[in-house]
Amino acid sequence: MNYSAVREASEFLQQKLDKKPEIGLILGSGLGVLAEEIESPITIPYKDIPDFPESTVAGHKGQLVAGTLKGKQVIAMQGRFHYYEGYTMQQVTFPVRVMKELGIESIIVTNAAGGINEDFKPGDLMLISDHINNMGDSPLIGKNDEHLGVRFPDMSNVYDKSLIAHAEACAKDIQLHVQKGVYVGNTGPAYETPAEVRMLRTLGGDAVGMSTVPEVTVAGHAGIRVLGISCISNMAAGILDQPLTHHEVIETTEQVRESFLTFVKKVIETLPQND
Repeated sequence: MNYSAVREASEFLQQKLDKKPEIGLILGSGLGVLAEEIESPITIPYKDIPDFPESTVAGHKGQLVAGTLKGKQVIAMQGRFHYYEGYTMQQVTFPVRVMKELGIESIIVTNAAGGINEDFKPGDLMLISDHINNMGDSPLIGKNDEHLGVRFPDMSNVYDKSLIAHAEACAKDIQLHVQKGVYVGNTGPAYETPAEVRMLRTLGGDAVGMSTVPEVTVAGHAGIRVLGISCISNMAAGILDQPLTHHEVIETTEQVRESFLTFVKKVIETLPQND
């Protein structure tokens, strides 16, 4: 990862932003609607930002939106990058590096995921307690730049326990039932086979998707606190006897739109400045 490229992108954004953002948001398939709630928004297309990749997936708008959300200064990725699009792990996670350079200390990462845990149902929101990297690659492979983080980062509390406890308290306040579990990151773009889903359940996975793990790994390397939220958009292959489609993913995230928005806004609004 080239630190000078991170600085160049960060300096470009600083010229566009009128206030320093406190919280980063990475919004997954069908969940970019949260960015539309940002007040006094400054919208910057990815294609305008030096060294930024461009999002190629339906349901991902491909822009940064900065402004105020529930009294906090936020910067949101409305659409993310995926390994399966042909980007390197370093390209996928470049925006997290830039957020760190902008001064972000906490990131809320969201995704749409397939439910592996049979106690889950489509439409559930799951707080990510931990992840399994099943992608066969890591954004930290290669020469390490000490400007960005240590060579061997600790990942034992990469999903911040105090942020999870805060989110659970917020869910209770608004009487929203949330699940909690382990997210498995696969490369995609094909959905898993029923045999793979059985294997992932045996390994301890509760939900599976094609994102999040690279960004969270880099956030951990950079010392950024992470709260992860999965929207269980469908049950993974073999649990229900039906084919899986991206249309179904978008449809389910649309159905949980209101509870998702209410929940995340509550989390942001009540998040202490230095928890």
